[in-house]
Amino acid sequence: MCLILFAHRAHPAYPLVVAANRDEWFRRPTAPAAFWPDAPDIFAGRDLEQRGTWLGITKRGRFAAVTNYRDPTSQIANAPSRGQLVSNFLLADAAPVDYLAALLDDARRYNGFSLLVGDTKSLCYLSNREGEVRTLAPGVYGLSNHLLDVPWPKVQRGKARLADQLPNDVGADALLQLLDDTTLAADNELPSTGVSLDWERKLSSLRIVADGYGTRSSTALLVHANHVVDFVERSFDERGTEIGRVSQQIRLDL
Repeated sequence: MCLILFAHRAHPAYPLVVAANRDEWFRRPTAPAAFWPDAPDIFAGRDLEQRGTWLGITKRGRFAAVTNYRDPTSQIANAPSRGQLVSNFLLADAAPVDYLAALLDDARRYNGFSLLVGDTKSLCYLSNREGEVRTLAPGVYGLSNHLLDVPWPKVQRGKARLADQLPNDVGADALLQLLDDTTLAADNELPSTGVSLDWERKLSSLRIVADGYGTRSSTALLVHANHVVDFVERSFDERGTEIGRVSQQIRLDL
């Protein structure tokens, strides 16, 4: 997952609104969002290589999502899968802040990540490049391959669009349209994260189409105040063409 735009308790009808793009190599096998046969409480896509996920929700109202922290100079060979951080939370019973606090001692074993975990009471954040558990206040946030709300062009543009959308139609289609933007940032706006300038350009759009890598899926997730969840996922091929769509409404069992 490489871009997560979300509104936490910033809309009277939706305690949580999420618009997220998952960027990954197309050679990595992936299953579309569904209820998991081995964990039927979980609705999420699945990384078939490591069996974790990048974003998911449960019938109990537990939500989690992860992004990688882009720093190719600090990669750890054979590090644990960051997708397990999401699936482990979805399977657990611990409160979000307790789950992240327990993770702190082991967080450096993983390659760089930023992790969001929440339930119907709170939403919390941890990056192992920052080392601090944060309980988030109501607001609109953006997270890409760095720390929360770092002002990369795609984060700023996405946050502004989500904030503008909130007073209007906040349906899944509007969120997916918000994510469907392949405009590249200007060179003078690009971050320097240790990849080439050419790749900084390619990675600067909200939705990425680039040489066997790119946005594999876009997800719109809305948690209604009446405990119903709308979850819609679009899948793309290497050319950026939509190849599938999953739409699921989930009634939380609280």
